[in-house]
Amino acid sequence: MPVSLPPALELFLDLLRCPTCRTRHLHPERGALRCPAGHTFDIARHGYAGLLTGNRATSGDDAAMVQARERFLSTGAYAPIREVGARLAADAVSERATVVDVGCGTGYYLAGILDKLPGGRGLGLDTSVRALRLAARTHDRAAAAAWDVFRPFPLADGAADVVLDVFAPRNPAEFHRVLRPTGRLIVVRPTGRHLSELRGRLPAMIAIDPAKEQRLHLALDPFFEAVVTEQEEYPATLPKLDALDLVAMTPSARHVSRADNDEGLLPDRVTVSVLATAYQPR
Repeated sequence: MPVSLPPALELFLDLLRCPTCRTRHLHPERGALRCPAGHTFDIARHGYAGLLTGNRATSGDDAAMVQARERFLSTGAYAPIREVGARLAADAVSERATVVDVGCGTGYYLAGILDKLPGGRGLGLDTSVRALRLAARTHDRAAAAAWDVFRPFPLADGAADVVLDVFAPRNPAEFHRVLRPTGRLIVVRPTGRHLSELRGRLPAMIAIDPAKEQRLHLALDPFFEAVVTEQEEYPATLPKLDALDLVAMTPSARHVSRADNDEGLLPDRVTVSVLATAYQPR
């Protein structure tokens, strides 16, 4: 039986473009999206569109990482990060804005923005089908699609009022192309103090590059100008199970051994420290 078109995905049909043709519109047909040239892309029964073509990206979060992220985010420990990103977006655009969340994961941060935009619509892009299953259900106005941030986005020029990037890879040229001239790019990234207590106990965790800010500036400067930057820093108390999930939901999970992850090594409090910047297109 064909999968019906999710209502949130229907909201984006005017902005989606065929990943193969790059210019043709997509329309629903018998549980899939199809372009006039006949290129067809499945709609998963979980509600997201599978737009990736050719060699599939393999770096997306696996099931264990996604489950750990879902549990950890449900504790509210990262709620202030969600709030600052949502506020920066809502302060700059109308209530009917279109939001594209690149590397959306489970859709947690996208839902936070849509809660502040009563007439807005959101599209989450990610390579992880496990995460997309949750992102497609995160909000009644949020759609989700499988996509790789390093490829040209399956979206029309100037499609978005907001591009959101939280702890995710970046594609500055594509961010600029899909943003309207009056739009905003919101980038949230960790400072060197972020989770420093965990990194001190678990040396195998991936370190934060001290040149990260400089590299970000060099990458974005040809396309964007910073409007405002806010720092969000606070202590977070972590029960042991939450600390385990915090490690397990990050790329460091692939580097930290089970012995390293012993509960006795984990701190009961960590510093959460991020920078959130709103950029306008040049």
